[in-house]
Amino acid sequence: EEGVLQACERLGVGFVPYSPLGRGFLTGAIKSPADFAADDYRRTNPRFQGENFARNLALVGKVKALADEKGCTPAQLALAWVLAQGPHIVPIPGTRRIRNLEENLGALEVRLEDADLEAIEAVFPAGTAAGARYTEAMMQLSRG
Repeated sequence: EEGVLQACERLGVGFVPYSPLGRGFLTGAIKSPADFAADDYRRTNPRFQGENFARNLALVGKVKALADEKGCTPAQLALAWVLAQGPHIVPIPGTRRIRNLEENLGALEVRLEDADLEAIEAVFPAGTAAGARYTEAMMQLSRG
């Protein structure tokens, strides 16, 4: 993963980050694994289980505090951060509700200064999320 964004920029290739809101975690709406329906994929995702869930929820709380300072939602802050990584990056946050789409579009109005980016990266540096991105079976499939 490291170096991919730089390579895309160097080659003039766009990058579409998958799940830029951390499968909904960065919206601030998820408070407990019980929030997931019985058939929700996130019930099996390591980042949403046990101690990993608690650690990641604490990170979301820190993101929420930064968002509050900027006068935006955690989702808007997360998307604004993604957009600030370069003009070749186009996030595709999924949603089932018009109000969430409208909230996501509000990220375009969030202006992040260098100090804001540094504060976000201090709270949530690369590799900070607790737990594997996918189950071991899915990780094996992704490795070919």
